[in-house]
Amino acid sequence: MTDVFSKSKRSEVMSRIKGQNTKPELVVRSLLHRLGYRFRLHRATLPGKPDIVLPRFKTVIFVHGCFWHRHKDCRFAYTPKSRTDFWLKKLGSNVIRDIQVTSDLEILGWRVITIWECELRDMDQLSIKIVTELGR
Repeated sequence: MTDVFSKSKRSEVMSRIKGQNTKPELVVRSLLHRLGYRFRLHRATLPGKPDIVLPRFKTVIFVHGCFWHRHKDCRFAYTPKSRTDFWLKKLGSNVIRDIQVTSDLEILGWRVITIWECELRDMDQLSIKIVTELGR
């Protein structure tokens, strides 16, 4: 299947995809704030540049999209039907990078919490997860 956009138009469209301050990330930050947690954002000095950093708890939070980070057994982590080889390679490299970043952070003594996009559908359950993980 050929692309409906020219190469330059496709490049423009892809460049507008946000890497930080996404809607799921804003929802999690708002919830954390309501729960009384204070945090820092996108600390570039840490491996993977975590979405949210809670220095007091020596914890980082990544807010992952189920599709892009291949949430296991999630209906949103589907494989596109066209250019399957490209997508499997691209999405697989995201998973490998996530594992490496988590390992690097844990070696440095940080606790890593991953919040999946699909978990935002039940805010009560997400609140319980956060409070439980942070031990407060």
